Amino acid sequence: MNANRDAGICPNCQTGTMDIFHVARNVPTNSCILLESREEAVSYPKGDITLGFCSECGFVGNTSFDAKLTEYSGRYEETQGFSPTFQRFHRALADRMIERFNLKDRDVLEIGCGKGEFLLLLCEDGLNRGVGFDPGYRADRHAPAPGENVRFVADFYTEKCTDTAADFVCCKMTLEHIPATLDFVTMTRKAQGDRSAEIFFMIPEAKRILTECAFEDVYYEHCNYFSPYSLNKVFLKAGFFPTEVGVEYGDQYLTIAATTEDTGVRPDIPEGQLDDLKRWVAEFPAMFGKQLEFWRTRLDALHSAGKRTVIWGSGSKGVSFLTTLGLTDEIAGAVDINPHRQGYFMPGTGHQIFGPDDLVEMKPDAVIVMNPIYKDEIAADLEKRGLHPEIFAVDDGLETLKKS
Repeated sequence: MNANRDAGICPNCQTGTMDIFHVARNVPTNSCILLESREEAVSYPKGDITLGFCSECGFVGNTSFDAKLTEYSGRYEETQGFSPTFQRFHRALADRMIERFNLKDRDVLEIGCGKGEFLLLLCEDGLNRGVGFDPGYRADRHAPAPGENVRFVADFYTEKCTDTAADFVCCKMTLEHIPATLDFVTMTRKAQGDRSAEIFFMIPEAKRILTECAFEDVYYEHCNYFSPYSLNKVFLKAGFFPTEVGVEYGDQYLTIAATTEDTGVRPDIPEGQLDDLKRWVAEFPAMFGKQLEFWRTRLDALHSAGKRTVIWGSGSKGVSFLTTLGLTDEIAGAVDINPHRQGYFMPGTGHQIFGPDDLVEMKPDAVIVMNPIYKDEIAADLEKRGLHPEIFAVDDGLETLKKS
């Protein structure tokens, strides 16, 4: 798989060309790396985002992406598993996968397993045998330790791993990080050979990002952005048979189910979606300008009034929000419930990451929630600490866009 892209050719269909519609310069090339000092965070490597659109398959991707500038290792801290909201979703998703795909006493492969939480759910609850691949996996993060039926490989899933065929192949929040999408999905298909297998991928949903101008969801590690149309296309071209495309988690995640054998079932892809994508891409630059104006105006007002403002969510959305808006003193810091992120610093801007308990002393006047799905959970966390700041969500600017 190529580390760099050919800026002219779509990596998703390998026939169309990529037309640039959005550019962001000098952004951190990783948002989830743990950085121990402000100096290290501010000087962290940077790269460019030049989003292109393929009018043949509807794919959106960063034509300037260079995989050599990214890092996936033990200090990559991405898990959302400390959120009760996410925990409920994750377990419910695992239960549905076990039920839907009859995952009982079967071989399960997870590509991009992170810290391994989901694979353990599938194997413990379904009594399955599992193997997970992820360079950021850490064995010290499990209690109890994985049993003999589950093993993890702290490495990328590549051609050398294709002897790991399985009855069920799961890949969550990973394909958006892979530069050569068609090559990767094709490799995954070839690994299954003649075996009858079912496939489940989950990735960020591009329609929401484009139509809501969710600029906080545009960052360097995500070199790909899929809609149902483009995701279905790449799976078909790779030799899979897609059976269903859907959305999860407040329409933030796009999912696809597929098989290695043709069952005659087809996903419901809206007619005319490619034309819709073309329109959304054309409208994105103007919407982006309005989003930036909205947030700069709001943050300037808070800062001018002497209000102490923090963002809640120190991961990729938080990094993109801070760097896109060029924020410095307007924000007092970032908050995260993941204890493994607390005390570190945000790539690019150098803002420190605090835990919720630190807010008792800090007493923020305003909190900006980086993911609206956690707004109620965060409000409850603040309330139980006796804190009553004004709470905003990163999608607040959407109402302004709709009215303009």
